[in-house]
Amino acid sequence: MTTLSLTINGRKHGPMDVRDDLSMNDLLREMLGMTGTKFGCGAAQCLSCAIIVDEPDGSSYTSPTCIAPAVNFDGKSIRTVESHARDGQLSALQQAFIDHFAFQCGYCTSGFLNEGQVLLERLARTPVAREALEQTIADALDGHLCRCTGYIKYHEAVRDVILADSSRYLVATK
Repeated sequence: MTTLSLTINGRKHGPMDVRDDLSMNDLLREMLGMTGTKFGCGAAQCLSCAIIVDEPDGSSYTSPTCIAPAVNFDGKSIRTVESHARDGQLSALQQAFIDHFAFQCGYCTSGFLNEGQVLLERLARTPVAREALEQTIADALDGHLCRCTGYIKYHEAVRDVILADSSRYLVATK
């Protein structure tokens, strides 16, 4: 057993005793009832289980949870798919996913949403040229598997959010 404390979606959890072999996915879903994070392949290959890990410097990255021990997240601040909506209002990215029907069965959606959010935050810090946008989105979403093959719709939804606020996410051109 290990004592674990972490912040999830801005709320502190712990200290709590957890088994050393407890996965982060099981901690979220089974112990904390946060079922938005899915268990996909169980091998960190499909990334349906990806959550956002926030770094102290303001950067963030996604991390799979299906095979990652919960104890690896001790002291960290993470965000799950439940963090996207605020006061009952969908985020721009969530709305774009709906507008594009960027999901079919929806199983992989939480991983794509989290990856898209990390991309938006990265571009807000380090904008890219419009010419690099398509490849930037493709690179960011690469690795996430959608068994319904909804890749184009996810890509289009992320692109629309970026283009809707291009002064924030893209380098100004002359």
